[in-house]
Amino acid sequence: MEANKSSGLLSIVLGLIFLIFPILSSGLVSIMIGVSLVVLGIASILGGFSAFNVIVGILAIIFGLLFIFQIDALSFLLGFQFYIIGIIMILLGITGLFAQGMSKIASILIILLGIIAFALGGLSLTNPLYAAILIGVCLIIQGVRLSVAE
Repeated sequence: MEANKSSGLLSIVLGLIFLIFPILSSGLVSIMIGVSLVVLGIASILGGFSAFNVIVGILAIIFGLLFIFQIDALSFLLGFQFYIIGIIMILLGITGLFAQGMSKIASILIILLGIIAFALGGLSLTNPLYAAILIGVCLIIQGVRLSVAE
């Protein structure tokens, strides 16, 4: 019980940091992910000399360096996730239109939500500020939920 309240308070504080300093927090997350990937890549290469380990290690180092110096990891990963979710929802909605036992209205709503999720992916990729604000709001909601849960 006490752990939930502590986790909730921490989530609220982190959410507020993301909302107050969206670019700074987004940049720090990107650097942390990048450093983690570089370390993972080096460990993968040194951990075994199989072709798979070397390829995974090199890819991890490349993505790590990109996240450190070029790409905002937060908006990239969030946008990619929204694209995948949007495509899956659109496909599920289309198959629901032709399946028996599935409501046509529900299928159309799933398609519309899929289109919205796809659009959110585009917004997230083009504007890192959007991704940081979205994550800040989600952290605050999760923090409030954890704080009031019994």
